[in-house]
Amino acid sequence: MTTRTIRLLTALLAGLGLAGAAQAQKAEVIHWWTSGGESAAIKEFAAAYNKAGGNWVDSAVAGGEAARASALSRIAGGNPPVAAQFNTSKQYFDVIDEGLLNNIDAVAIKEGWDKLLPAPVLKMVKVKGHYYAAPVNIHNPTWFWYSKAALAKAGAAEPKTFDEFFAAMDKLKAAGLVPLALGGQGWQEHITFYSVLLHSGGKDLYLKFYEGQDAATIATPAFRKVLADFKRLKGYTDAGSPNRNWNDATAMVITGKAGFQIMGDWAKGEFVAAKQTAGKEFGCMAGFGPTSPYVIAGDVFVFPKTSDAAAIAAQQKLATVMTSPAAQVAFNNKKGSIPIRTDVDMAAMDVCAQAGVTAMKNPARHIANPDALMSPDRVGAVQDVLSKFWNTNQSVDDAVKALQNAVKG
Repeated sequence: MTTRTIRLLTALLAGLGLAGAAQAQKAEVIHWWTSGGESAAIKEFAAAYNKAGGNWVDSAVAGGEAARASALSRIAGGNPPVAAQFNTSKQYFDVIDEGLLNNIDAVAIKEGWDKLLPAPVLKMVKVKGHYYAAPVNIHNPTWFWYSKAALAKAGAAEPKTFDEFFAAMDKLKAAGLVPLALGGQGWQEHITFYSVLLHSGGKDLYLKFYEGQDAATIATPAFRKVLADFKRLKGYTDAGSPNRNWNDATAMVITGKAGFQIMGDWAKGEFVAAKQTAGKEFGCMAGFGPTSPYVIAGDVFVFPKTSDAAAIAAQQKLATVMTSPAAQVAFNNKKGSIPIRTDVDMAAMDVCAQAGVTAMKNPARHIANPDALMSPDRVGAVQDVLSKFWNTNQSVDDAVKALQNAVKG
């Protein structure tokens, strides 16, 4: 064999090795981020992963339930993706129990997640002593978004209390605007309810219901008032509300056709995509007052069980990249959420994100989202009751009884 042949073979083998290394970093990722703001955000993770030597394969499935069902079907069928999106919740606990997820302990330990993550998030990703999910953001589902132009047109002040919120909506209605933009879907109605429960009823009432699942609490005058206030909000929505997508409701606020929307901070991604600036064209409130409870929800990626070394390497690279400071800021600035870590540069964040990060630095304000406090089945049962109450002439008394049955399981 000549020297030239040896060199050619060496070069060929080296090339094959590089191709194998690139293939080893291939990662198919199932997620449901398909709206304008969401799509722009997930591209930041894809770019960061590819820059780190990976090969991101995007598998977007519209709608959270559909995306989770697709991932679970692939896992059960023996053809799992490398990673799949879930909410920061108990949604994937059954998958853990069935031994169908790989842990990412090596990444979590190296990055010090025990000290880095807020307790409500840590509780959802570290199960039975192992880390089974990589958290990528913190969403507060109970933000109040508003159009400054709409409020100005109606002569309404930016509310500082829940009563002032109703007063502002009265003025918007009188001005011929839609006071409250709402997508009439079960999960959106549920967010509306627990926003009222938390920010009008209070933290203790919220925890007694969702965490304590206390049937007696539901019959109290305070809880009945929450139900009445929740139903009262329907009078401020428009006829096109039923089955409207959340981002279409956000667009009503962006264009000034509506005054308010109660929605998670993923809505801010739509404002950003529309080239609007927080504090200028639109405003945001994470509740009423500087010490209002801050609901911690968000998204994670789980890593389906595999013994393939290349897939495991890709899973650990994904977990590392997605939780890195630079990728966290780039992704969350476009997603509307805030980073999972507070050791990031806040200079590039808008006033809404900065308010969120400030809230995260005060553990006394932290409160878990309903999906982290109730089983998925009970959350579903509660949501069904609330949707019926919202969409029919059902009385508060009947709703109380139905909710008591729902929490009893």
